Amino acid sequence: MPTALTIVFVGCTIFLSHWFAALFARTKIPDVLWLFLIGLLLGPILGFVTPAKFGAVGPVFTTITLVFILFESGIDQRLEPLINSIGGTARITTYNFVVTCLVAGGITYYYTDLGILRSLMLGSIVGGTSSAVVTTLVKQFPMGERTRTVLVLESAFSDVFTLAVPLTLLTAYKIGTVDVAFVTGQMIAAFILAAMLGVAGAFGWSILLNRMRTLQNTVFTTPAFVFILYGIVELLNYSGPIAALAFGITLGNIDVLGPPIMRNAISRKPISLNDNERAFFSEAVFLLRTFFFVYIGISVRLQDWGWMMLGALITGVLFLVRIPVVRISVSNTTSAKDASYMATIIPKGLGAAVLASLPAQQGVAGGDIIQSVVFSIILCTTVLTTILTFLVEKTFVSDIYTWIFYLLGLKKTPEPAVESTDPSSDVMVSESTGTEMPEPSRPPAKSPRTRKKRTTKTGTSAKS
Repeated sequence: MPTALTIVFVGCTIFLSHWFAALFARTKIPDVLWLFLIGLLLGPILGFVTPAKFGAVGPVFTTITLVFILFESGIDQRLEPLINSIGGTARITTYNFVVTCLVAGGITYYYTDLGILRSLMLGSIVGGTSSAVVTTLVKQFPMGERTRTVLVLESAFSDVFTLAVPLTLLTAYKIGTVDVAFVTGQMIAAFILAAMLGVAGAFGWSILLNRMRTLQNTVFTTPAFVFILYGIVELLNYSGPIAALAFGITLGNIDVLGPPIMRNAISRKPISLNDNERAFFSEAVFLLRTFFFVYIGISVRLQDWGWMMLGALITGVLFLVRIPVVRISVSNTTSAKDASYMATIIPKGLGAAVLASLPAQQGVAGGDIIQSVVFSIILCTTVLTTILTFLVEKTFVSDIYTWIFYLLGLKKTPEPAVESTDPSSDVMVSESTGTEMPEPSRPPAKSPRTRKKRTTKTGTSAKS
């Protein structure tokens, strides 16, 4: 593709991304799906672009996008719902990974000759969810803050499993033995130490931030620091995504965490991000994720339809088993609509694609099968996630999921009602059903004289 035509395509894609976002407001069809289809059309269908043409820039670009998205998502997380969601996040992350690994591995073992170890390797590669896709979707649909937080944290925390377990199983296959204690210790160290480094980096940067603002053109210094932190943590063989997320969460809540914790250690008050910096990060994430999803579509491989069908079969079963996984992970008071969203958002991302390429690169027998099936699962889960979330929001599919969760023991809780945005309206609209309800009567306003007399009386009583 000529350079001039490429530049035209970049500009058109940015305009289309804004139009897709506006289209979502009217149709509830996520812009992620359209961007993904553009990449699919340009890459594997028409063959205009291939991932090989990006060279080393492709993985670097996806890593930068992931760091930006996790950091910006962490800034938006408030401390109270985050603490309340830790327990639910740990449950759903662990249960989903174990069930996905066993189900995907079991189906692969049944339909191929890869054997148990390589089949479990494939299952562990797709055991997590894509942070970039999840953090984008949860902002586009009306769900509870706790549900949104659990899904974002699950996508980040699952990286610990999907990095440690597949690499360990790959090593075990090559040397012929499995060390369970080593796997467990590696995952715990990757999570805890990465989170600690992210928190420490946020505290340190919040002290330097006020001084950095005295320089010119410094709005990009915070992302630059996150890149440095991410790279150092990855070089130490810990989880860079966890560190980036912990950095964002800490910096976003520095007004709550900073002064009490650091009062005895330092005299300078920590500084949080201002509105201009937050707006810049939001715009940067919008731009980066636009090309990220196009790149994912370009990276999908459609050469072997047999393995594509196997990946589609595994995807269908994963969406079915996700329902009981969500049910045993959430509390009985979780709304059925939120549980439905949690059951439909399990996309696999580029991290799975990178890991799927390792067995073939290291000469593992059947590595090409693992790569083809995983790429099919990435494609199918991304497309099905965007379609199902749309159907849950707009169609009777929400009633089906609600009925299933009630059948599994979820308590029937009334959906919250929100007031109409039209000030002249005399009705309230239910957020879940859209039905109108009479507005509750308001007590008559007290006269100024009555309020003054009551105030005077209170004041007199206070003096006495």
